[in-house]
Amino acid sequence: MDFLNTTFTPEGALVEVIGDGESFLRWLVDAQLLAPSDAARLKRLCSSKALDACARDARKVRTWATEWIERWSNDPRAPYSVELNRLNALLERSHSFQQINRAGASLEITRHEHLLDPSELLGLIAYPLAQLMTNEDPKLVKCCAGTGCTLWFLDRTKAHRRLFCSAAACGNRAKVAAFRERQRRL
Repeated sequence: MDFLNTTFTPEGALVEVIGDGESFLRWLVDAQLLAPSDAARLKRLCSSKALDACARDARKVRTWATEWIERWSNDPRAPYSVELNRLNALLERSHSFQQINRAGASLEITRHEHLLDPSELLGLIAYPLAQLMTNEDPKLVKCCAGTGCTLWFLDRTKAHRRLFCSAAACGNRAKVAAFRERQRRL
């Protein structure tokens, strides 16, 4: 869901989180999909033009994924074979390996990426999309009902009646607008 929310429109102004290659790398690190050392290595090895092209491709994937997830959440039984093939092609771009490391007195498994080309970064965003499609109930994938809000969320409430990405932001704005409307009618 975080990847879908890398573009949003607060107060009607479009905000693009992955505007260029460097911001895409920063987002991947912040989302814990890429280790900071791998991001630094890619910045050293690749031209900014190549990284910018990758960010442009990531924005295209986001648009495609958002449209697909919107259709999927409304009609989960449709075959979506073209979409699955495209997602599988993106998954093939990721070259990762697991490694056991000592973390104090215990052991932990960490995932490392073996990235040779910026286009392989698209494989990093494909895995969470695949997890969403295979592990989540499509009825719980929702777009915020707030006026002008474009954020997506998973409705994990008990009754599954959540409408807003945030009760404090969009939910509060809706309550204030409803209150003002009632006051105006009086």
